[in-house]
Amino acid sequence: MTEGPLFSQIIRFTVPLFFTLILQLMFNAADLIVIGRFAAHEAMAAVGATSSLIHMIINIFFGLAIGTNVVAANAYGAKDQSLLSRTTHTSMVVAVVGGVLVAAFGYAFARPLLEMMATPANVLEKATLYMRIYFLGLPVLMVYNFGSAVLRAVGDTRRPLIYLAVSGVLNVPLNLLLVLRFGMDVDGVAWATVLSQIVSSALVWRALASSRDGCRLEWCRLRVHWPVLRRMLEIGVPSAAQASCFSLSNILIQSAVNSFGSLAMAGNSATLSLEGIVYCGPYALHQATISFAGQNYGARQYARLRRSIWYCFWVSVVISSVMGPGAWLIGPELLSIYSTDPAVIAWGMRRIVVMFTTYALAGMMDVVSGAMRGIDKSLLSAIIVLVCVCGFRVVWLYTAFPMHRTMEMLMLSYPITWGLATMVNGVILVRALRRLGAGEPARA
Repeated sequence: MTEGPLFSQIIRFTVPLFFTLILQLMFNAADLIVIGRFAAHEAMAAVGATSSLIHMIINIFFGLAIGTNVVAANAYGAKDQSLLSRTTHTSMVVAVVGGVLVAAFGYAFARPLLEMMATPANVLEKATLYMRIYFLGLPVLMVYNFGSAVLRAVGDTRRPLIYLAVSGVLNVPLNLLLVLRFGMDVDGVAWATVLSQIVSSALVWRALASSRDGCRLEWCRLRVHWPVLRRMLEIGVPSAAQASCFSLSNILIQSAVNSFGSLAMAGNSATLSLEGIVYCGPYALHQATISFAGQNYGARQYARLRRSIWYCFWVSVVISSVMGPGAWLIGPELLSIYSTDPAVIAWGMRRIVVMFTTYALAGMMDVVSGAMRGIDKSLLSAIIVLVCVCGFRVVWLYTAFPMHRTMEMLMLSYPITWGLATMVNGVILVRALRRLGAGEPARA
């Protein structure tokens, strides 16, 4: 990432990552499609009701995985194989131990947390069951994400894609087998997801164990290197806090959606699944920005760093400007894949019309915040996003929304906060980049 043709490298890095994210989302999409087609709409609502809550808890460790990505990318860019090795082993210990602890927490507090979200009684039992099974598989999910973060840091997005494709292909027949053949419900699709994720995690572990450079994983060297962990936490905790606050605001919004009833919840669940697919483009560019900015920052290639951010920014804008409005135009057809109930589709379209027409703003925000993380401004970026996005959404929920209680008014808080965070973070990023080796030529 520190030399050679930059734009083509970004594309080669981003495309496999994009499809990796798509496949990762297919787990939840497959769950919703099977449940939506072969069970009552309450089961579909139950799966969707857990998403914001699950994301809030696991985003703590996804944030640490971003810390792993940045530290490993800095080490690789600086050609420090020893630091890369210490980062790899520390991150995998954190993945396993942390995954077990969070799994225990999620299993124990699933029902009380769902009750706090005002989950309807006809959905609560199924949502609790789905959430508890999902959390039992959290340790293996963490192993996949931390291991993939290391591989992405050294420029390998191909193997995580292949491994996720294998488990994604396995997930679909497992869903159908457990739901249709064994008569299971939300528990069937949850167990199918867990079993499939075990496969992808095992393959990532094997890839690291067979590596020949600093990211080689060896059992005898598995331990926490505290200076590395501190560095990971410095970068990862702000990212985790930012993502968790995003999820917390989404939980409050989900609670407002719940007040419209189970049909609205089912439509919202289907739209969230589609939204995740549309978001794969901006998020892939977000990860690319972190990796390219991180490596070039470590290698002190400041001119190349600036160009990489610029390329990622405009590619993200183009992708989200095509995918978002494109999905909106065929929204009813896409939603009918999840459910044939006209009421569910109608509720889903009320979210789509606001979210999918403004997704370019989300793409801008993610690239800018990713660049801030890559140049060691993670804490500042997190504070800005916390105030501009999470804080504003909560204010909107308790001021503007009560005056006009519609799904459209509720969703309008998203594009407004994306634009606000992009502007504030963008001004600070431009100033920071001007101070980084101004005028220093790239060695590309």
